[in-house]
Amino acid sequence: MTEVVSVRFRSGCKNYYFSPGQLDISAGQDLIVETAQGPEYVTCTEGNHSVEEHQVVEPLRRVLRLATENDRRSLQLSREKEKDAFAVCQKKIAQHGLDMKLVRVECSFDGNKILFFFTADGRVDFRELVKDLASAFHARIELRQIGVRDEAKMLGGLGICGRPFCCSQFLDDFIPVSIKMAKTQNLSLNPTKISGTCGRLMCCLKYEQDAYEDAVRRMPKNESFVQTPDGPGNVSAVNLLKEQVTVRLDSQPDSPRCYHNCEVCVLRNGKGSRDGIEVPEERPARRVVTPEEAEEFPAVVSDFRFTTPEPVASGLDERKEGGRPSRSRRRRGGGRSGEESGAEKKTAGQPEKKDKPEKSRSSRRRGGKKPEGAVSPSTQQPKAQPIAADAPAKKPRHRGGRRHSRRGGGKTEA
Repeated sequence: MTEVVSVRFRSGCKNYYFSPGQLDISAGQDLIVETAQGPEYVTCTEGNHSVEEHQVVEPLRRVLRLATENDRRSLQLSREKEKDAFAVCQKKIAQHGLDMKLVRVECSFDGNKILFFFTADGRVDFRELVKDLASAFHARIELRQIGVRDEAKMLGGLGICGRPFCCSQFLDDFIPVSIKMAKTQNLSLNPTKISGTCGRLMCCLKYEQDAYEDAVRRMPKNESFVQTPDGPGNVSAVNLLKEQVTVRLDSQPDSPRCYHNCEVCVLRNGKGSRDGIEVPEERPARRVVTPEEAEEFPAVVSDFRFTTPEPVASGLDERKEGGRPSRSRRRRGGGRSGEESGAEKKTAGQPEKKDKPEKSRSSRRRGGKKPEGAVSPSTQQPKAQPIAADAPAKKPRHRGGRRHSRRGGGKTEA
């Protein structure tokens, strides 16, 4: 066992081991450590602890001292120098017309070295640029070309999930990701949906890949011939996440059913012929959900409770509140009861009116017979007068439209 402390540099999430020597260091303290490039300012992530010897990379470098106030002021001057170097380098790149994008500038703790990180599509001849930068800063200049994933890790940002980039938060190294992982997880193969901000496949595709590969080994493939509690059939769909399969039964091919993986017995895995396959008479048992499983995965429909909104009374309804019901209520027969309406209609000094027999809508439209003795004064016809023999014949009255003769225009002879 070797006693070490874990530290983290500014530009990454990976932890490195250093020998604490005689120092008692706790997490969160700032340290000055010895590196191959000289002393560096780091932050301790885990204090004194012991690890296996095979986990230590030789030679194990040591911690020089705890950071002091002068060290923090030197670090602040280095950060200001990095900002000036970034602006100067961008101007030099534009002057030389180089096809490169400057990402970040890091200055060593002692100020003897300046490191420039950039991205480019191909190789870039930056020899003249290095000479100009060395004459401007009088320090050792190093230009390092990085990829787009390293650029996203340095700059940081938010992914499509709404959280900060995994590479800038906790990933030590970049994980190899392939398009096969998206196919195994039944994800969309649209590059815009499975690619990160850097333009490469999302690193989170690797997180659940082992679980999906294990489910693929245990579950039947599509178009497999299986035996179910309801009889034999073919698998039409596979849900790896829920470990369920959709089966088209031979007895009911138009209504597929869903079964759990433990409810099916695979007779032929994958596509093929059924010739020579013996279907067992014994069928698999149905899965019984235990109360423990029901409590562990409750079926939550919604997180809120719906309340029926209160009806809002309009101004028209308020005016009609004490009077006659609206026309729509009269048509639907939803008005007040006969006793209530009759009581309201009665006023002092007015005789009580006799109820008239109701007349159906169909009879009103067709002009049906009225009850005896119920002739309205407005519809009463005058008495017929006798017509004299020498009276001229009355011409028929024309009701609307233009008058046309039957045989064309013109007047007819009398």
